[in-house]
Amino acid sequence: MGVALSILAILVLLIIWLRIDFVNGMKKQKSEAHKREQVTRYGTVSMQTTGDDFYKAMFQDIEQATDHVHILFYIVSDDNISSKLVHLIQEKAKQGVTVRLLVDRMGSRMKKKTIQQLKDAGVLFAYSHPIKWPYLFFTFNRRNHRKITIIDGKIGFVGGYNVGDEYLGRDPKYGPWRDYHLRLVGDGVQDLQEQFLEDWKVATKESLNKERYYPTLVKGTIPLRILPTDGVYLEEAFIDFVKQAKTTIRIGTPYFIPGKALEKELIAASKRGVDVKLLVPKQGDHPLVKEASFPYFKELLKAGVDVYQYYRGFYHAKVVIIDNQLCDIGTANFDKRSFHINHEINCIIYDREFIQTVINEIEHDMSVSERLTLNAVKNRTFFQKGKDRVAQLVSGLL
Repeated sequence: MGVALSILAILVLLIIWLRIDFVNGMKKQKSEAHKREQVTRYGTVSMQTTGDDFYKAMFQDIEQATDHVHILFYIVSDDNISSKLVHLIQEKAKQGVTVRLLVDRMGSRMKKKTIQQLKDAGVLFAYSHPIKWPYLFFTFNRRNHRKITIIDGKIGFVGGYNVGDEYLGRDPKYGPWRDYHLRLVGDGVQDLQEQFLEDWKVATKESLNKERYYPTLVKGTIPLRILPTDGVYLEEAFIDFVKQAKTTIRIGTPYFIPGKALEKELIAASKRGVDVKLLVPKQGDHPLVKEASFPYFKELLKAGVDVYQYYRGFYHAKVVIIDNQLCDIGTANFDKRSFHINHEINCIIYDREFIQTVINEIEHDMSVSERLTLNAVKNRTFFQKGKDRVAQLVSGLL
């Protein structure tokens, strides 16, 4: 009995410590974060919706680099497509091009041998977001979830793709992979560059605010804003988006755990006559993440929101479209982790013609998805509903 009580006491103390660690770590992150009021740029933007198109475009641009290549990914795997990237940037470094590769400490799957090969070839490598004292549990959970590539300061990529064979649809567990990524040319790339250099400085203490990284950029025709967030202000931005909707809201996300504030605004939008549609994957790729969505689905369906589950593989795109006026594509999911923990970066586009292209893509994806009904949610098994409740308790960490 005494041993059991001692174990219970230790568990209670551990839970209390984890709670204090996480809450205080989050408070510190929020106190250090600053709201970025990025100006509207006018660039040239194209969208890649398959892994083949994305890697082909990015690799071709890297091959053409003459001065520098800056790469930041949450995940770089140890597989075929990752090996191609590693080989490519090694060759560019040997040619005298400055190459920097920054990856998330927890997300990356690169082997030490591969990292050493990169360094030996002259590639500058760093991890972002290591676990740090005194908030060990919070920093263990925090991620640099941004995916940014900049070539010569003139071409930039941002969006949902990481580097791994699964993003090419080669993982039989997930099948075809559906994602949205943006290629920016000219005006706007400087904001991606600024964020990369800031993240590099945080990781390495190296300040690189030099003219060579900010060349003169050609203006395009598409108005856009780059929105970086550090676990603060993104929820606020999404709430503003929803509030301004007059006719339609389209949301595509692999993880839907919006929290009460955004749930309330989506319900209010539907009740005032806005056509709200949500697209999520039918299958989950992380434990309990899918289950954490169902309590929200129930209330949204009651309010008249349409929910679609994509079943032709895994849906990983992160997109919000408001009317035909605003389109947000980037790295942030529609969940508490992206709103309150992760460091993200999104691109907001205001061009009607481009937005219509994105609308066409998401409507196609919805057309090959299964519409979720309120009866289906209500008739989930007792076991499934139990998992939903467990998922709710830890939804902030999923």
